[in-house]
Amino acid sequence: MKRALVAGYGLLAYALFFASFLYLIAFLANVFVPVSVDVGPEAPTALALIGNVGLVLLFGLQHSVMARPAFKRAWAKVVPDPMERSTYVLATTVVLVALMALWRPMPGVIWDLTGTPWEYVGWGVFAFGWLFLLTSTFLVNHFDLFGLRQVALFAMRREPAALQFTTRFFYKFVRHPIYLGWMIAMWATPTMTVGHLVFALSFSLYLIVAVPLEERDLVALHGDRYRDYQRSVPAVLPRLTPATTESPSGVSA
Repeated sequence: MKRALVAGYGLLAYALFFASFLYLIAFLANVFVPVSVDVGPEAPTALALIGNVGLVLLFGLQHSVMARPAFKRAWAKVVPDPMERSTYVLATTVVLVALMALWRPMPGVIWDLTGTPWEYVGWGVFAFGWLFLLTSTFLVNHFDLFGLRQVALFAMRREPAALQFTTRFFYKFVRHPIYLGWMIAMWATPTMTVGHLVFALSFSLYLIVAVPLEERDLVALHGDRYRDYQRSVPAVLPRLTPATTESPSGVSA
């Protein structure tokens, strides 16, 4: 019974996150949803700016602090190991939903390509960014990244094997293709408003901080193999030719 409940917990956490992920796409595209990056209750500009940046900061703190090994060791005293990643995913979902629900639009247009051929280019690049991001999660083990592998193995009474250090497609060109896809999706929009710009810029600054933190953990985990990988493959801006150095399949976002 306990194993079935753990598996159900993992599935629920994954389903909720995936639903929030789909909503986020619509949120940034301003389609199909009642509240989006440019549609919703408004606030005075200064309050909207402080509140919106604060929401991104909250997301960044949750996303980065809970991913650190020291936090995981402390958290293991509260949450069983098979549920740790699913709990992280669930916490991320809660913060992401809060960010979208509490976001305040900020009027003012930076650029608007609506009605021009470039509008279709913008939507195409936007879609490419999300597809690139999602594909990248499968290259590093999508089901481990979102906690499904852990709860499934626990339900089947099997011990999880360590993820191997391997090279997979995008990771030959860039060390963090998930972050690259996220950056493309944030910035590629036919209509860039002030509010959307604040969203994209705030998250971009967060990623600049997050990458070194994540890489420190990866060096501690993989040692010289990851240092060699750092020297041969750029972090976020991809190289034009593939590297021969292997990349870690255990990279986490």
